[in-house]
Amino acid sequence: MEILFLLFMGKPLWMWLVFLTLVIGLLAFDLGVLHRDDHEIGVAESLRMSAMYIALGLSFAGFIWWQMSVEAAAQYLTAFVVEKTLAMDNIFVIALIFGFFAIPRQYQHRVLFWGILGVIVLRGLMIGLGVTIVDQYHWVLYVFAGFLVFTGIKMLFVSSDGEHDLNDNRLLKLMKRRLHVTEDLRGRAFFVRERNPATGKVTRYVTPLFLALILIEIADLVFAVDSVPAVFTITTDPYLVYTSNIFAILGLRALYFALAAVLHHLAYLKYALSVLLIFIGSKIFLADLIGWEKFQPSWSLGITFAILGAGVAFSLWKTRGEAGLTTLATTTENRNGVNATKGSLSTPLSLEPQK
Repeated sequence: MEILFLLFMGKPLWMWLVFLTLVIGLLAFDLGVLHRDDHEIGVAESLRMSAMYIALGLSFAGFIWWQMSVEAAAQYLTAFVVEKTLAMDNIFVIALIFGFFAIPRQYQHRVLFWGILGVIVLRGLMIGLGVTIVDQYHWVLYVFAGFLVFTGIKMLFVSSDGEHDLNDNRLLKLMKRRLHVTEDLRGRAFFVRERNPATGKVTRYVTPLFLALILIEIADLVFAVDSVPAVFTITTDPYLVYTSNIFAILGLRALYFALAAVLHHLAYLKYALSVLLIFIGSKIFLADLIGWEKFQPSWSLGITFAILGAGVAFSLWKTRGEAGLTTLATTTENRNGVNATKGSLSTPLSLEPQK
């Protein structure tokens, strides 16, 4: 039993095992019980799933308070809220990818589920690398902070309007050149074996479902470039950084099927996210100016909630009375504003308010 108390990245091994066991149990329950059969996930089911993940994520703060401290619990909660909010852009990109490949709703959960496994591994590698760098070169935190301030200011003043065409995506072009790709979906399969019409031999093909999975994983890595440095400016404890990241991503993807239908009503949240990035990035400089060892976690949590609450309230007020946005996640029956022809979107996706 002594091995359970060995330190791994600053925490006893048993604490890591508790977290990983909880996550694995959640994923097994999700796939083996809730979604044993492929089916179309509605808004109500999406909200129930998300509520479960959010409740567990928030409850985990109690475990951290019990094992570590009140300050650590506040840092975890702040990181959890920040990560979940910054990951909101993922919803747009996921909807774009599903629309481009015309992925039916009953198969979308399968892609998101297996995507979570990739996130758990890739985020762990990124955070482990980040912790090593920060331990060796503390000044890197100031680089992270400056990057966040710059990104927040850029988001405030640079428009992201415009249509997104995945046909020009370099990674997608590379995969199509290097891999045998079926023209259409083959049900829920990522891989199939079919006869190659050019050679007459049975060949392993990947389906558009697999291409969608890879693009979603890459998109998560791109968004992690913002979110992981943001969490490092809140806390450099790898346990708090990793657990808050994973719980936030789990809950957000569960909420995807509900959020995709109402994102239009959060159109002005982009500006709150910009202000939040500027605040998070400037905390380390403000603490130095005030003479604090670090910015108070309770203040950080309160200000974060205030910024996000103001953004949500303003968005709902500005879009009051407007019809809700048709669900961005698509079906091949073309009932959600996306052409059934693969690679064609009828609605551009962005966080910009509708004019």
